[in-house]
Amino acid sequence: MDPAEGRESGGVDPHRRIDRDRTAVSRIRDAALSEFAAHGVARATMRSVAEAAGVSAQLVVHHFGSKEGLAAACDEHVLQLFREHNVSLLGSGSAFAPVESLEAIWLGPAMGYLAARLVDDSPAVSQLVDEAVDDAISYLAEGEESGVVEPSEFPRERAAVVLLWNLGALVLHRHAKRLIDVDLLASDPRQLLTWTLPASEMLTGGLFSQKAYDRLRTVATDDATAPPPRSSSPGRAP
Repeated sequence: MDPAEGRESGGVDPHRRIDRDRTAVSRIRDAALSEFAAHGVARATMRSVAEAAGVSAQLVVHHFGSKEGLAAACDEHVLQLFREHNVSLLGSGSAFAPVESLEAIWLGPAMGYLAARLVDDSPAVSQLVDEAVDDAISYLAEGEESGVVEPSEFPRERAAVVLLWNLGALVLHRHAKRLIDVDLLASDPRQLLTWTLPASEMLTGGLFSQKAYDRLRTVATDDATAPPPRSSSPGRAP
């Protein structure tokens, strides 16, 4: 077989071109994460992303179409990171390792991106949060199966509350640094221990006494607006 066969005109291997395109896409996306984290999606520009990635603005447009398309690609990348890291963490069961778990949940530049992205009141951000809640339902269910997470009567509501707590903390990360000297966007995830210990204490042992919870539950279940107990297995709301 002629070595030239299967190659594009000019002797360029199409597989090599695809690999090069993938590398450029990843480099642009990672640069966008940093630029959007530093300046916000509204203020960052395609040109600044291109300069940070070391490519032309035309190449950014070629791959992503627009700034909205680039932000959507960043959203999907961050969601995928969340899925991979949380499934690995909550599915570990008896192999759960605290320090390694901190390293697993730290998402690098994606943390700063989320802190900046979430303040944008847009349909795209609503979709990002909705998808993150759906993912949380799934990986919390896996955590139940592995024995890391306790079962819940309200799997969807619990997933939403836990996710909103965590995302809200990212938005307020400057106050976490000011109040308890924890940098939630730190490059070393071990710095999160000061945050993780009291958070884990609250989530594991509870904040209120059982007596207080029983009283609250009595009031809530008498309220027609309270979510009904779930008897089905964890998953999406019916």
